[in-house]
Amino acid sequence: MTTATGPDDAPQDNLLKRVFIRVGVLPFFLGIALIVFTIMSDKFLTVQNLVNVGRQSVYLILVSLGQMLVLISGGFDLSVGTVIALSSVVSATVMVAMAPVFPDAVWLAIAIGALAGFGAALVVGGINGIGVAVFEVSPFIMTLGVSSVGAGLALFLTGGIPVSGLPYAFGNVFGFGRLWGIPVPVIVAAACIAVMWVFMSRMRLGAQIYAVGGNIKAAHLSAINTRRTLMIAYILCSLIAALTGLLLTARVESGEANLGGTIALESIAACVIAGVSLRGGLGRVENVVLGGFFIILVQNGMNLAQVSSYMQMVLLGALLILAVIFDQLRFRMIMSGR
Repeated sequence: MTTATGPDDAPQDNLLKRVFIRVGVLPFFLGIALIVFTIMSDKFLTVQNLVNVGRQSVYLILVSLGQMLVLISGGFDLSVGTVIALSSVVSATVMVAMAPVFPDAVWLAIAIGALAGFGAALVVGGINGIGVAVFEVSPFIMTLGVSSVGAGLALFLTGGIPVSGLPYAFGNVFGFGRLWGIPVPVIVAAACIAVMWVFMSRMRLGAQIYAVGGNIKAAHLSAINTRRTLMIAYILCSLIAALTGLLLTARVESGEANLGGTIALESIAACVIAGVSLRGGLGRVENVVLGGFFIILVQNGMNLAQVSSYMQMVLLGALLILAVIFDQLRFRMIMSGR
C-alpha cells in the first residue's frame, strides 16, 4: 500500500531537499542537538554557555578550514594533529632557547620560535603534497605515515616532557589576551575565516582547488597545474594547523607533544557534516565554520548532560559515520539532478 502525498506536503519536501542538497545534513543535526541538549540540561541554551562554546570552537574551526582545502582538492589530511604537536614542541623549544639570547627583545624570541613552528609545518605539508601530487600516493597512506613520523619526532625532541619556561608575554597575549574585549584567539580565527572566504570564493587559486577536486583530468586539460594546486592545498592545511598549535601552546603555556590528539577525526567530521564532499569539489567556508562550532557544541552538551568520555567517543564516531552516509545520499541526489 502506498501513502499518497498531499499537495501541501510537496513544497515542504522540496524545501528540505533543497536545503539538504545545498548545505548537507548540518542544519538537521544542529536542530536535533539544540532540542535534545536543551531538554537534558537547563544550562545548555544560555548566552554564557554559547559564548563559551564559541570561544572553545576557534581551534577546531581553524583546523577544519585547512582540512576543508584538502578535502575539496579530493584528498584528506590525517597529519593535522601531528602538525599541531610538532609545531608546539619546536616553537616552544626555540622560544625557550632564544629568550636568554635576546633578553631585551622578548618579541624577537617569540617571532623566531613561531617561525620555527611554521617551518616544521611547511616541511610536513610539503612532504604530504609531494607524496600525493608527484608520486600519487594515496592521501590516506601518505598522511597516516607522516603523522606517525611527526608524532615520533615530537616525542623524541621532548622525551615526552612538556617544554616549559616560555616567555610570559606569549601566553599572556595569544593565550589569554583580549583586544577590544574580544579574546585574541577569536580575532585570529575571524581573520583566518575572512581570508579563507576571499581565497576560496574570489581568487583563481581557490577556484583551481575546486576544479582539481571536482575532476582532476578535466582540470589538467584546462591547463591547471594540478600538482602545484594539490601541493599548495596540503601546505596551507599544515600551516593553518601550525597556527592552531601556536595558539594552543600559548593557551597551555608549554610545548606539548600530545596536543591535537583527536583533532584530525574531529576536523574531518566537522567538514563532512558541513557539506564538504569526501569526493572533492564541494564545500563552503561559512558552513565549515558552523560545522566546527557544531562539534564543540555537541561535546559541550554531552559534558553538561554528564555523558562519560568513553560514550562521547562512541557518539562522535557514530556522528561521523552518519555524516558520511548522508554525504553519499546527497552526492547521488546531486548526480541524479533531483
